[in-house]
Amino acid sequence: MYRGFWYAQALERDGALAAPLQGHTQADICIIGGGYLGLWSAIRLKQADSSLNIALIEKDRCGSGASGRNGGLANNWWAKYLSLMSLCGADEARRICLAAESAVDEIGDFCRRYNIDAEYRKDGWLWMASNAKQDKSWQVLTEQLDQLNANPFKPVSPEWVREKSGSKRALSGIFDANAATIQPALLARGLRRVALELGITIYEKTPLTHLQRSAEPVVHTPNGQIKAKKVVIAMNAWGAQFAELKRMIVVMSSDMVATAPAKQRLDECGFKDGVCVTDSRTVLNYWRNTPDGRIVFGKPLGQFAFASKIGNLYEKPCPAAAAVTKEMRGFYPQLADVPIISSWTGPLDRAMKGLPNFGYLGGHQNIVYGIGFSGNGVATTVFASRIIKSLVMQSNDEWSRCGLVNQKMKLLPPEPFRFIGARMVRNALLRKESLEDDNKNAGVLTNFLASLAPAGYVPKKVVK
Repeated sequence: MYRGFWYAQALERDGALAAPLQGHTQADICIIGGGYLGLWSAIRLKQADSSLNIALIEKDRCGSGASGRNGGLANNWWAKYLSLMSLCGADEARRICLAAESAVDEIGDFCRRYNIDAEYRKDGWLWMASNAKQDKSWQVLTEQLDQLNANPFKPVSPEWVREKSGSKRALSGIFDANAATIQPALLARGLRRVALELGITIYEKTPLTHLQRSAEPVVHTPNGQIKAKKVVIAMNAWGAQFAELKRMIVVMSSDMVATAPAKQRLDECGFKDGVCVTDSRTVLNYWRNTPDGRIVFGKPLGQFAFASKIGNLYEKPCPAAAAVTKEMRGFYPQLADVPIISSWTGPLDRAMKGLPNFGYLGGHQNIVYGIGFSGNGVATTVFASRIIKSLVMQSNDEWSRCGLVNQKMKLLPPEPFRFIGARMVRNALLRKESLEDDNKNAGVLTNFLASLAPAGYVPKKVVK
């Protein structure tokens, strides 16, 4: 399986495998999915009530999906404020952003408390422009945040941006100190260890085959079943197998490459610490370095899953490795001789507003779901687990009433229109943003198709 050096490195340190489910058993809560959302939710529920019998099933190993393959950027949500405000109003949007902000420190505190060496470095997020068309693309957002007296982004000079990123291609930018990087697979495996230590039962190599929606739901697997009082669907893109969730997301890839270590040369060009770096595209370039001096660079080039059927689509060599490598070398031509040692791909559950949705599956109060993290789940899943906990416990509190619960979402089209449309929009975006690198404008049709893209970091307009 092609899951990149993150995952391979984590398994070298902890390759333990829990036994798969054999036979029939019972639990108070059964969680489907051993990634960040499933593990954070299991831990939060168990810490709230140690008497709960919690079982978690994972189709492969915990952290083998998106949680172990992502870029390791733990950002807060102030960049999504305008999308949140359009969804649930200014006050609730602010409250959610504050919760997401606290999640960054919560990851670091959790790693220290439980001795998880996930290479946590809180060195901030540099949001920059890599061509003239991107300059000040964040201004609509930051002006709104200034009015709230809640703007975490600080203007920085072009010289500072180039020095901090180590890239002469950087033209301008803003900086948010409250962001971190982690080694994502090491965090996932650390969460798994803590879950086991707390008494949570984990079954790996145990895929869901059928969810029986009875008064007490039954989770069926190839060699057994779990009858539970409550079930949590925490499956990321794989949750699209449920009819109610399928049109909430489009399943697409994000593609990544990693270089060999070149720490001295990164230090020399200024790219020294654990800063997250993104530019201002919709087809986002995102990257960071590692403590041993690698660059890990990603771009969601969009290998779409028709009808959201994932299969082994993302368990193959990364088809976009050459394109991602070319993009990375465009930012660091001085490192052209540093080899690429790993490339990989993985699925994203991309929602139209770029925001996750939570609720009860089909109105069934005993089946809770969270889906649509849109490639931004490292920190988001931390506070999302508070929402899951409140829904499971049916608490009438700020999290069960959160503006992200039971959203009136704009659903994506049915197939084959979703697959065809997604490819057309992605290709239009790539054309548009490639022209912008040469300071050129795209045509009317390309701009129209690009305007249909789901919301990203870069705000399109202010929503009153």
